[in-house]
Amino acid sequence: MGNLYQLLSEDVRFSECLKACMNCGVCTAICPAAEFYRYDPRRICDIVQRRNEDEIEALLRSDTIWYCGQCMSCKTRCPRGNVPGVLISILRKVSQQLGYFAESEKGRQQYALTKTIAKNILDIGYCVHPDRISPELHPEQGPIWEWYVEHIEDVAPKLGANYHGDGSGALRHIRQESLDEVRKIFQATGAMDLLDDIETFTKKETGIDDDETLFALTYSGEEPK
Repeated sequence: MGNLYQLLSEDVRFSECLKACMNCGVCTAICPAAEFYRYDPRRICDIVQRRNEDEIEALLRSDTIWYCGQCMSCKTRCPRGNVPGVLISILRKVSQQLGYFAESEKGRQQYALTKTIAKNILDIGYCVHPDRISPELHPEQGPIWEWYVEHIEDVAPKLGANYHGDGSGALRHIRQESLDEVRKIFQATGAMDLLDDIETFTKKETGIDDDETLFALTYSGEEPK
């Protein structure tokens, strides 16, 4: 494409996250994701710092940039003050803007996130909420979670939560005026446009226009039965 490095460097966070990588590999040594995936933040910093357009484009189209858990362990250990985790975040944003994310399995999972976490924030003001964590979709939570969801009105107050109540406290009802402000922030920052782009690019890449089928495919890798 020829200007990918320029797109990355235009992000306000870029100058703070990649100052002068000396390729020591400390970030990779401390990275939890590197224990489970073929993932090397040291190499990613090296690719971007060398401004290799072909390799940057390959990153943007790959699963690699979606392995990072954004724990920022790299930030605390880098002797040069670089933050590979933030660089990954910038790479992800550019990948989404260009539609490259839809070419990888992990990238396409962003569609499922827009229909869960992003939708939750806009609809109810929470990233995650018990009302929207279905035991059927999250069997890893085990039988205790299913029991909790079933008895939440009785259990939540005993744990100090203000379940759907007014005022302060966990799980409280978020006022509509606050939700309206959140939506305005999404609109002003371009987040709403990005959510639309993610849906458009994912549907184009997969050839699936049905929301339920596409969600199931990107969430679990299987179409609904």
